[in-house]
Amino acid sequence: MQTLPHLRESPSQTAGPYVHIGCVPNFAGISGVYDHDLGSKMLRDGVLGDRIIVTGTVFDGTGTPLRDAMIEIWQADANGIYPGRDPRGAGDPNFAGWGRAAANGDSGVWSFETIKPGAVPFPDGRMMAPHISFWIVARGINIGLQTRMYFPDDPAVGNDPWLTRIEHQNRVPTLIAHETKPGTYRFDIHLQGPDETIFFDV
Repeated sequence: MQTLPHLRESPSQTAGPYVHIGCVPNFAGISGVYDHDLGSKMLRDGVLGDRIIVTGTVFDGTGTPLRDAMIEIWQADANGIYPGRDPRGAGDPNFAGWGRAAANGDSGVWSFETIKPGAVPFPDGRMMAPHISFWIVARGINIGLQTRMYFPDDPAVGNDPWLTRIEHQNRVPTLIAHETKPGTYRFDIHLQGPDETIFFDV
């Protein structure tokens, strides 16, 4: 195999003003690239499970909404199966398992229409509480941030293998969404400050 020792890894860059042009062109006002932006539709007719809406805002350390944030989510289907090569079997063919949304340029609010996921196993076989994984980028963020959203009043949260490993248990509520009305969950993400969301180094 040929080695190229003269080539070095380039430094991380912030998302900059062009991330929307490349990732969500329709949102950015550029039509004709895709019929709809990739990740904007997670569900097809016949999807299994309870349909939900997840919405929120990314806030900086001053409490100001990040209006240029872009969010991606990954999750299991209603049976706890990830689309693709899940060794436990095939997932719901009407569920993408992945979504992408840009924050509203005025309010900073983003939103996903998805389904409530089922529980999935931890590598040691213990079951994790149903959750949605988040990836956040925006101008000024050098490396995309990873976090998770859990559901309120889910008894499995107290035994979740990830959550029980968090040293400061008083911060676990930053990973719990709020149900604002049946089937609608609010999950705000705080980059800094007293309500700073827990981020995962993965």
